[in-house]
Amino acid sequence: MRIAILEDDPAHARIIEKTLLQAGHQCQVYGDGRLMLRELHRQSYDLFVLDWHVPHVEGPEILGWIRRNLPRHLPVLFVTSRDDEQDVVEGLQAGADDYMTKPIRALELQARVTALLRRAYPETTRPVQPGFGDYVFDLHRREISLRGKVVDLKPKEYELALFLFRNPGRLLTHQHLLEELWGTSAIDTRTVTTHMSQLRRKLDLRPQNGVRVVPVYGLGYRFEVLDSAETPTNTNNDASP
Repeated sequence: MRIAILEDDPAHARIIEKTLLQAGHQCQVYGDGRLMLRELHRQSYDLFVLDWHVPHVEGPEILGWIRRNLPRHLPVLFVTSRDDEQDVVEGLQAGADDYMTKPIRALELQARVTALLRRAYPETTRPVQPGFGDYVFDLHRREISLRGKVVDLKPKEYELALFLFRNPGRLLTHQHLLEELWGTSAIDTRTVTTHMSQLRRKLDLRPQNGVRVVPVYGLGYRFEVLDSAETPTNTNNDASP
């Protein structure tokens, strides 16, 4: 998972980052609230670890922006030296999902982050279940069938499809996809664009099939699963995607 850390104390930032890296997560550390806020307009994360007092824009203000502008389910953990009961209450009432006081205890931090991610993303802890509408995943053979016919996908196209179906409703930036599927962000974003275009065509990802890929200008994509009220009736079986 991709985790953003807001911590202006270098020693504490190193402890948090090292602890979460050891747990298998990707981390981005920000020592300045204003810088983090600027990056949140073009980056996507799965969880936020926020200190309270940081330069320029403090943790509670960052939390408020997250709750106003990002999906509600995104988990936020405060890690701060403010340990009065009233501080804890204030942080939780402001929208934080959990609150941890310093000094940082590595095992506790890992446990709290794991619990938050498990609640926020239950779909990542279980395989995609076969039988989502007309789309059937064979995780062992790494194949996807559409209406009973196996679709000819390249390995990266399959991985991209699986990632989309496991993350419905989330903004997935180009950088996020490059890091998750290619292991680096140092690749031209046109790589993602090309793969997404091929995947939409091959899997016929459109509302008539109960799904759609929504481009988010300048950022990336959002894969949406539609309910029956949003799915148009397809009266022409030969309609182009």
